[in-house]
Amino acid sequence: MTTPWGELELARFPEDPRDRLRAWDASDEYLLRHLAQREPDEPGRETGTGLSGTVVVVGDRWGALVTALAAHRPVQITDSFLTQEATRANLARNGVETGAVRLLTTQDPPPGRVDALLVRVPKSLALLEDQLLRLAPAVHEGTLVVGTGMVKEIHTSTLQLFERVLGPTRTSLAERKARLVFCTPDASLRPPANPWPHRYALPEGIGAVSGRTVVNHAGVFCADRLDIGTRFFLGHLPRSRGARRVVDLGCGNGVVGTAAALANPEAEVLFVDESFQAVASAEATYRANGVPGHAEFRVGDGLAGIPDGSVDLVLNNPPFHSHQATTDTTAWRMFTGARRVLRPGGELWVIGNRHLGYHAKLRRLFGACELIASDPKFVVLRAVRS
Repeated sequence: MTTPWGELELARFPEDPRDRLRAWDASDEYLLRHLAQREPDEPGRETGTGLSGTVVVVGDRWGALVTALAAHRPVQITDSFLTQEATRANLARNGVETGAVRLLTTQDPPPGRVDALLVRVPKSLALLEDQLLRLAPAVHEGTLVVGTGMVKEIHTSTLQLFERVLGPTRTSLAERKARLVFCTPDASLRPPANPWPHRYALPEGIGAVSGRTVVNHAGVFCADRLDIGTRFFLGHLPRSRGARRVVDLGCGNGVVGTAAALANPEAEVLFVDESFQAVASAEATYRANGVPGHAEFRVGDGLAGIPDGSVDLVLNNPPFHSHQATTDTTAWRMFTGARRVLRPGGELWVIGNRHLGYHAKLRRLFGACELIASDPKFVVLRAVRS
């Protein structure tokens, strides 16, 4: 990536030479150009950022922004474990010590004072709302607030949210399909109470979790209702008994893993997701329902770190988007990881949209794939480790 201060080598995480998706986009470049055009930080310098004090970067996708701004010792706040790993790798790749950037998650307490707030607008308006409300007490009248995103990511509702929480907001002209958001903090503004996390009751007729409570932190899929794919999956989960090790892979709010735990109190259930918000939601959902048995909650890169041949059952609803890009890379890594951690005879159960063709991938990996259930939109597939 070319920045006003030089070239940076950047990669996504996990690094894959076959992956043609970049670790930055035009909105990252637009924000950095804007900062460089502000007044110099020191006399005699031709360009600078005008940044001083505590610089907070929210939603940096792969660490491009904090790597470029490492000289200002920024604080990165992210919901993504993969983003944190990418940031560490990109800092090292460009000869920057990891300590130059303070890495926080969306579940950590934010800094007590923010002098510059740079926001990479997320796909989820709810996540943006939660983060702005959490940061609002630390923002003051002198805080520089600039958001950035692609034109298709910035909507009227985005601008209204900045205005409602922080103060008057306007946008820049578009450049290379990217846009900036400028917000002037208003000290007299009293932001509303944070509505997150959100709770709702599940419908009846979906098995062990019928009528149970779901807790959703901001940004987790389907915050106020059960999505139709998960509902279909819940109606066709395997019936298992005994002391089995079960993984809810890509657990989201934990409904599937909680259903497995309720149906089999002897099971040990591991909830795994790369989203800090998701794992917090899964644990809150599990605790809210007083589920018997043992559970573990882990934020991480899929099944990395789980021993080979140590799992009896993997339940999986894989994502097919990486931010705005449609890709099956994550699903493929989840399937290969599942094959590695399953014991002989262990099973992978997958819910997916019919058009994604997961059956072909599972046959390649496991040698066979069974169709358990289908409707016009979804399929439930079962693959067994030989």
